[in-house]
Amino acid sequence: MGTDLRLLLDTCTFLWAATKPESLSHLAVSLLSDPEHELYLSAASCFEIATKARLGRLPLPEAPEIAIPRLRSRLGARSLGISEEAALYSFNLPSLHKDPFDRLLVSQAVVEGMPLVTPDPLIRQYNARVLW
Repeated sequence: MGTDLRLLLDTCTFLWAATKPESLSHLAVSLLSDPEHELYLSAASCFEIATKARLGRLPLPEAPEIAIPRLRSRLGARSLGISEEAALYSFNLPSLHKDPFDRLLVSQAVVEGMPLVTPDPLIRQYNARVLW
């Protein structure tokens, strides 16, 4: 893309990049492999992964507290905490998406000024910049 970007990874984008890169779009592969771009994984995604693993809906090779940091490190992604501003911004979002994890990721993308790398068509309806 020719410019350095700070990219927020959707939960599925993170998991696919770490375990099934063939599921990523060509643009996503290009963005994630560019060393000039900074990749971020939200604490919201960590919570989503841990929750789904606990419920048996997401098999992981090891406990989430080991698997997530290991996969994040392998991708060269940084951890992004949830600010109060981002948490509260979610109140202003229209009710297009019922998934609270995705709503928080959209809020973080807007507040942090970061594109969200996601294939989710519902997220494209928000005012966040989406790349896929």
